[in-house]
This record gives sequence, structure tokens and C-alpha cells, in this order.
Amino acid sequence: MKKLILLNLILTLVWVALTGSFEFINFAFGFALTFLILWVINKDAVDRKYFKVIPSIIGFIFYFIYELIKANVQVAYDVITPTMYMKPGIVSVPLDANTDLEITLLANVISLTPGTLSLDVSDDKKVLYVHAMYIHDKEEFIKSIKNGFEKKLLNITR
Repeated sequence: MKKLILLNLILTLVWVALTGSFEFINFAFGFALTFLILWVINKDAVDRKYFKVIPSIIGFIFYFIYELIKANVQVAYDVITPTMYMKPGIVSVPLDANTDLEITLLANVISLTPGTLSLDVSDDKKVLYVHAMYIHDKEEFIKSIKNGFEKKLLNITR
């Protein structure tokens, strides 16, 4: 997988150099183009994971940006309006993530989203404690974490 990442980046740089345009959009297009070319010509089953991980990473980035904007709007609206819609609380989220990397990434992504903060992980690494400003339905909050951030992160790391 490492050789495919390196090859993809080198071919992208060749694309950028040949076109002479060093803008981000050209870099992104070159990366996507070389990714598709490598996908078409690669027949090795061992290296096929690369072609699943990159789309998962891109999907996760867009999902995170969406959640980030949504949380910012919610917090900003609550700050601007005279009525407080907050219902803060601490929720224990059961984890499917089991490695230190997966748990750390999940906790950091949750903390980066406004209105939520990862507090602690249980000693057996089965529960993540999260403080949230808006907990109107505890089960819905847990489901949104598990089906959102955790599921998308596990698609990348596994």
C-alpha cells in the first residue's frame, strides 16, 4: 500500500509539473486522475486495500466538514438568540474501536466538533465518556456518534 501511495503522489507531481499549474484544484485533479489510472492497471489483490481507503478518507473528510459546520451553526445560534436550547450532559458511548489509534482518532474528532468534548476512556477501553452541550435524546446522540464518526473511522483503519 505504501508503494501505491508514493506512486500516486509522484504521478500527481508529474501531472502538476507537466501542466504547469500549481493550484490546489490541479493537484486534486491530478491525484484523482492518477488514482483512477492506478486502480485500472492494478491487478494485485494485496494492494486493493489502497483503493478502498482513499475514498473512505475523502468521504470522512466531507462528513467531518459537514458535522463541523452543523455544530458551529447550532452553537452560534444558541449564543445569538436569547433563549438557551442547551441541555448539557455526559454520555457514555460504547466503543467498537479497540486499538489505541482508533480510540484516539475518535476522541479527537469528537473534541474538534464544537459543543462536544471527549472526557475519558474506561480502563477496559470499551466506553468513551463524552460531554455534549445538546443532549435531547441520549440514545440518538450515541447512535449519531457510532453510525457517524466511529463507523467512518473504522472503515479507514480496518
